[in-house]
Amino acid sequence: MSDLSQDLLELQKRLAELTQRVYRLEREAGFVAAAKPAVDPLASPIPKEPQATSTAPPMEPTAPPSVPPPLFLASTGKINSPFVESDESLESAIGSRWFNRIGVFAILIAASLLLKFAFENNYIGPAGRVAIGLIAGIVLVGWSSRLHARGNIYFSYSVTATGVGIMYLSLWAAFQLYHLVPGGVAFLAMIIVTASATALALKQDAQIIAAVALLGGLSTPALLSTGVNRPVELFSYLFLLDAAALWLVMIRPWRRLLAACFFGTMVYYAGWHGQFFTPAQRPIALFYASVFFAMFAVLPVIKLMKPEFGLHSGWAHSKTFVAVALINPFIYFMELYAIFESEPDYQSILAWASVLLGGFYIALIRTAPAPGAPGIASEDRRLQTWLHLGIALGFLTLAIPLKLEGHWITLAWLVEAAILLQVGVRLEHTFLKYAALAALMLGIFRLLFLDEFAATRILFNARFATYLVAVIVLGLIAHQVRAEGNERHWGYVWATITLNILALMALSYEARDFFYRGYLAVNAEGQNWLDFQTYRDFAYSLVWMIYGAGLMAYGFIRQVTVLRWQALVLISVVLVKVFVYDVSQLSTGLRGLSFLALGVLLLGISYVYQKDILNLSGKRS
Repeated sequence: MSDLSQDLLELQKRLAELTQRVYRLEREAGFVAAAKPAVDPLASPIPKEPQATSTAPPMEPTAPPSVPPPLFLASTGKINSPFVESDESLESAIGSRWFNRIGVFAILIAASLLLKFAFENNYIGPAGRVAIGLIAGIVLVGWSSRLHARGNIYFSYSVTATGVGIMYLSLWAAFQLYHLVPGGVAFLAMIIVTASATALALKQDAQIIAAVALLGGLSTPALLSTGVNRPVELFSYLFLLDAAALWLVMIRPWRRLLAACFFGTMVYYAGWHGQFFTPAQRPIALFYASVFFAMFAVLPVIKLMKPEFGLHSGWAHSKTFVAVALINPFIYFMELYAIFESEPDYQSILAWASVLLGGFYIALIRTAPAPGAPGIASEDRRLQTWLHLGIALGFLTLAIPLKLEGHWITLAWLVEAAILLQVGVRLEHTFLKYAALAALMLGIFRLLFLDEFAATRILFNARFATYLVAVIVLGLIAHQVRAEGNERHWGYVWATITLNILALMALSYEARDFFYRGYLAVNAEGQNWLDFQTYRDFAYSLVWMIYGAGLMAYGFIRQVTVLRWQALVLISVVLVKVFVYDVSQLSTGLRGLSFLALGVLLLGISYVYQKDILNLSGKRS
């Protein structure tokens, strides 16, 4: 029995040691707090035995083996399992958020059906219906506050949105459907609902509630519209709503609310202009269009008014602010066009407006803080400076086409693309680079499909100059893409292909006009047009071959594979033209010259490839 008792004591001792090791491992892994452990109940009754009496091998002082964390955490009692996540899981999101929203929606449907049944059977009159809606909305908002205080955050937001929506609809029904209250009373009540929801959003720091309040505020003029032209009341209300949104953005990082207000205001203005505007109302339209433009144009100055704003809003990387800053002047200029288009000299007015807008944005540049100003990040300062500079130069450029011919609009877009590209590169701002691409696409579209030119001189004419500007801008884009990546990037391939197509079109137009003007000059002598057409077709082949040779040479010198492939494609097109078209259409002498030039070009290219002067084969290997 003594041996059995000794073995039992030894087993208890080992169990106590293992318990202490597990506790130490859990503490080191962070599963339990690093506190002094209590006296172990298993170790207390065990007498300390001499080391010599122990028959078990000694414990080696090596590092403890890697063991998985326990399933139950000592500090919290939570299950540590791969099926339970510390963060919100999909199951939790579905159960806590989506089911509550669907449940609220189902209750609303049920309530609507029951109320509809009561309304259809005249159990409840119009005043009672409105009262029920208002009381239900107030009760829901009050209930949502209690839910929020108890920690049911997402559920409380859904209830709040439901209650606010019911109050808006009830007030609309009281005015539009049942005519229980005058428009002024309903309007004031909706303003109170909007202000109350905004205050609740600030108290709970909930952007979703602020968005609901803003949506209700923007819906108020439409809900209470009587079809009567009241621009002063409408635009004054929108101004106050936009000012409130601007204030919210200054104290909370809710910049999307300001963007929603901007687009909502523009929609109302466009709707009013299309339905009610007359030349007699030009002063009102101009005044409020200018007020709205100025309000949203000074968005970057928010940073100066409240320097800590950028600390939580990501100002320097906010696509919302950049988008509003870019779209706002464009919409304002379109509004000016719509206001003054009935005037005989509207182009001159718009030209002066472009100059004033350019000066306005240059003045905004002066508001940029000095380098190193406290609370102002250098990237914010650079963004404000370069963005305003790009817009200012765009307006100053736009003033030129308004005073001259229509193709200057194309030039303005192309120049604007170059400016935006340079600003985007300097600021490393991808959004501005895409804006430059959009401006370039507009310019190329107008150049190819809308612009009409009457060139009277070879090369020195508006058409060739416009194509040349487009080619230069595309060249800048290709250079920048290659500098940032490589020649196989899709942007570089697209830019170089478009560049070469436009250059070939410009040269071909010049060749066509040269021979056509020659035909017109001698037409009185009765010379046949077919002779000039033959020379023109030969000139096409010659120009394309020379351009292809130059492109191939440039591809070899700069070691750009994409350009060499484009040159090969162009030369192949010329090859097909010479063998298929020129053989049957050109005279014997011109056919000989075509084949001679093509042969020399092909032999030269072949010689360069065979000699491998640039060691292309070695690079490929």
